[in-house]
Amino acid sequence: MNHVPRTAVPGDEPALHALWSECFGPTAAHLPALYSLDPGRHRRTFVAARPDDGTPDAVVVVVPRLVRGADGVPRRVGGLGSVAARPAARGRGLIRALLGEAVRAMEAEGFAWSLLFTDTPRVYEGAGWRTFARMYAEGEPTRSAAPRSRYRVREAAPSELPRLHAAARPLTAVRTPEDWRVRVPSWYGPSALWLVAEHGTTTSRTPVGYAVSHRTSGQALSLAEFGSLPGTEDCLPALFAAHAAHACGEEAERIRVPLTPDAQPALPHLLQNPTWHTDRTGMVRDLHSPATAPEARGAAYWFGDAF
Repeated sequence: MNHVPRTAVPGDEPALHALWSECFGPTAAHLPALYSLDPGRHRRTFVAARPDDGTPDAVVVVVPRLVRGADGVPRRVGGLGSVAARPAARGRGLIRALLGEAVRAMEAEGFAWSLLFTDTPRVYEGAGWRTFARMYAEGEPTRSAAPRSRYRVREAAPSELPRLHAAARPLTAVRTPEDWRVRVPSWYGPSALWLVAEHGTTTSRTPVGYAVSHRTSGQALSLAEFGSLPGTEDCLPALFAAHAAHACGEEAERIRVPLTPDAQPALPHLLQNPTWHTDRTGMVRDLHSPATAPEARGAAYWFGDAF
């Protein structure tokens, strides 16, 4: 069977949803909602269709995002996501062919570079993507008392956080209102714990820092993202300690946290006896400019921005 490469049409969406469900199982339940966030999604969705009835057997989706470069300035980046091939159609080079179509489209649309996350990097290396390293720490939650702090910590709703998330950290995505409404809750799930820090010496309830944790698998908890306004980086120890206390209450055996420069001073308040690891699931490809953001100091791509 010689598959026909083409862009998607609106009538393909039920078949794409079924393809993702077949390939990814229950974890695909939120993909249709994320897919619908891009009004131009069909021209950026590349499928290998059966010649007889047009059913997609493989798909590659380009997701346009604004991602901060090494200098903190947002650039239009082509995220690659929802890549799938039906088991019976694998081994025929379908994904490789669709990646070529995606690259040509991203170049034509003027994307600066491309970004993806995968556990199968070899699929993409031959098409020009390269891996980059992200450091993280993992260990048992700290069980000591919370540190003395000029900040108080409280639970919050994600709607309180857009101002805090706007810090110009390299590799972070610029979130839209729809991202806050759909994308972030989809990836972190309803059990995520959002905490904010505010000045404890005033009556103001204006957050100056935040951190969010969510359950990953089994007895593991991930401190998935965090940040603070300039000059209030010393709120992170109180936030980390609060998440450690939550992990102990949830009987989480270990916590994982991205190891950024601002996280290191606060790490003892989150983890005891931590170990350091390298995550190489991220990949970039130069298009119209070099993809240098992953190597920049303080770079972090939060899980809540996945595509």
